[in-house]
Amino acid sequence: MRLADKKIIALVSKDFEDLELWYPLLRLQEEGAKVHLVGEKAGVEYPGKYGVPAVSDSAFDEIDPSDYDGILVPGGWSPDKLRRYDKVLDMVRHMHENEKPIGQICHAGWVLISAGILEGRTVTSTPGIKDDMTNAGATWVDEAVVQDGHIVSARRPPDLPPYAKAFADLLAEQ
Repeated sequence: MRLADKKIIALVSKDFEDLELWYPLLRLQEEGAKVHLVGEKAGVEYPGKYGVPAVSDSAFDEIDPSDYDGILVPGGWSPDKLRRYDKVLDMVRHMHENEKPIGQICHAGWVLISAGILEGRTVTSTPGIKDDMTNAGATWVDEAVVQDGHIVSARRPPDLPPYAKAFADLLAEQ
């Protein structure tokens, strides 16, 4: 249980990519981490892109990111919604400024772009947002998982095993 003392934010919004939320969440819980689902409102059931729902534990404005050790941003279509909330961007910026692990997969890069934290970073994402990532100042590479300091990025669901492992390993090091 190498992550027994860790608390992680997992952002949730309508149309998240089901596997990109649940796979890392369960992987971290298996290692003892406490993962809190955080959405616009607490206690709301958000449907995944493929129908698997997630109920938020807390609302964006109810949490203090300094109480957490890292943040997961799933892909799907939810990142396009998540990046419109100042509180979400503040959470991501807080994690970045304090060099706490930030996990992003697939379209989740949109949230990091809107938070303004990708300048000079090497990352990956779904190839569909490659131009967005490079226009935000990142170096984009086509690899399953890329770790640049405290940012762990992955392309798509087939990359979930190495992505979740890399994120858990980074958390364990901190």
